[in-house]
Amino acid sequence: MNIARIEKVSKKQFLEDLSAAGIGDALDLEEIRLPQRATSGSAGYDFYSPAEILLKPGDTCRLPTGIRCQIDEGYVLQLYPRSSFGFRYRMRLLNTVGIIDSDYYNADNEGHIIVGIVNEGDKELLIRKNDRFVQGVFYQYFLAEEMQNSRERHGGFGSTD
Repeated sequence: MNIARIEKVSKKQFLEDLSAAGIGDALDLEEIRLPQRATSGSAGYDFYSPAEILLKPGDTCRLPTGIRCQIDEGYVLQLYPRSSFGFRYRMRLLNTVGIIDSDYYNADNEGHIIVGIVNEGDKELLIRKNDRFVQGVFYQYFLAEEMQNSRERHGGFGSTD
């Protein structure tokens, strides 16, 4: 059963978000690989880094992936560090778990998935271009009894509060 479609953002959006993150040397959008599962039994879709990032202990960055994801209502994409970076370097996501809601696809930034990471370890963390650095797993979610919510999403990080 397919519940999502992974694709790239526009070149304009990608360049805009790279600039805002202070990242100058990155892959061209056409060179970015779409996330994919490493094996037939893998739950996670590996995301590839579009740029080389060096994080000293305590450093953070927001890394635009060039990726967006159209997700059926009732499902969510959750992002986690790949275990190799988590175990070796104590790389963490700034928000612990990245939550990509189905309506994020239509956000003002085209639903561009930007990953905030921090090096909580005691040695430098180097993420090279095309390194698989986070993985996304799709989950079905259920709703509690509540009043109808008809607000529409416009922004990205923290846009619903």
